[in-house]
Amino acid sequence: MYTYTPRGVCSREIHIELDGDRVSHVDFVGGCNGNLKAVSKLIEGMSVEEVAAVLEGNTCGRRSTSCADQLVRGLRKAQAAE
Repeated sequence: MYTYTPRGVCSREIHIELDGDRVSHVDFVGGCNGNLKAVSKLIEGMSVEEVAAVLEGNTCGRRSTSCADQLVRGLRKAQAAE
């Protein structure tokens, strides 16, 4: 499991498990609980690039990033760490 610390968002940690280039499990600590649980379920089984194509660059309010955008950053770091 890889733990990513997001920046500029409400979630404090993202726990990431990959199976090769595919997402096997994601768990957020903090943030909008219901929404982030839904995102985690929706991306299970997707490749990192598939997730990036949908979520990268997503913003939250006036912020230049979002938990979804930070997730993509975390997925790429987790992939590089394998």
